[in-house]
Amino acid sequence: MTEQDLAAKFAAYAEGQIPGARNLRVTAINRIHGGASRQTYSIDIAYEDATGPKVKGVILRRDPPDSLIDTERRVEFAAIRSAFGKADIPVPEALFLETDSDVLGAPFFVMGRLEGGTPLNPFKIEEADPHGAALGRDFFRYLGAIASLDIEAAPICREIDTPAPDACWKRELDYWAKEIRENAREPQPVAEAAIRYLRANPPPAAQKLSLVHGDYRTGNYLQDGEGHITAILDWEMAHLGDPYEDLAWATDLLWCGNDTERAAGLLPWPEAIAIWQDASGCKFDPAAFEWWSLFAHLKGLGIWISSARAFADARNDDPILAFSGWFTHCAHELMLAHRLAAKNGVAI
Repeated sequence: MTEQDLAAKFAAYAEGQIPGARNLRVTAINRIHGGASRQTYSIDIAYEDATGPKVKGVILRRDPPDSLIDTERRVEFAAIRSAFGKADIPVPEALFLETDSDVLGAPFFVMGRLEGGTPLNPFKIEEADPHGAALGRDFFRYLGAIASLDIEAAPICREIDTPAPDACWKRELDYWAKEIRENAREPQPVAEAAIRYLRANPPPAAQKLSLVHGDYRTGNYLQDGEGHITAILDWEMAHLGDPYEDLAWATDLLWCGNDTERAAGLLPWPEAIAIWQDASGCKFDPAAFEWWSLFAHLKGLGIWISSARAFADARNDDPILAFSGWFTHCAHELMLAHRLAAKNGVAI
């Protein structure tokens, strides 16, 4: 489907979804590249209603033929709705969800567009300076705020199961072990060693159950260039679980240029953890963080292995999948190997 065809079909659909809208037209449509779990478009629309002319910017997230990760659009849509308007978290408004492939050729959902921000490359984290510390304070405050949300009545609870506090780790480990084993194109001895270690040494039960973003990291938020986060995006891996999963993934060395002094490459560790504790209501537990940070490397391998398989099988030709199966796979595999060796008193 050409972008012109997509724009025409989207205009007809959106007019039927917006109460009182008439003469709706797409005035601009642009594909946003950089991710591979959804096909993302920024769309400007104009229409009239009973109060006069209207203009609006929206984001269309459409399913691709295959993706970097296997996700469910209903859960992503519900996660965004669960966080919207809560605890000052800057998330877009989830507008409408469509599961019928006949409308735009694949299921999709639409959300409002938050203006005023650009992404920060996680592999060039130094570009945040001289505002890195200020950005870090926003980063950990919002991470904690997500963990603080009351999930009992949240929309996401109607879409997925809620695990027991002592079962969060096993559910995630089982899922990613399965992804690795089903998608690996060659033996994965480091991943298998990590799976054995993590299973034999489980973490403490979750202090609380929370909304887990699943991919909270630099690269998945917009920032204004002066130290403030303007939007938290990419909720496609959201689920309910242990907030330590998000904390560990957000501070994984892959996303901070191997900066061991600053959490997420932005803020000194003591300050970052203090902000996260205050915002989340959790007490920092080194044992829980150690398990989940090791798991984060394994989760990364699961993502990179499945993305490389999709590219190799020609189910998705986005080059980011090939890059993920090479560069980031090697980085996380090396991190895992070093940490597992250290636990056995071996230096590599």
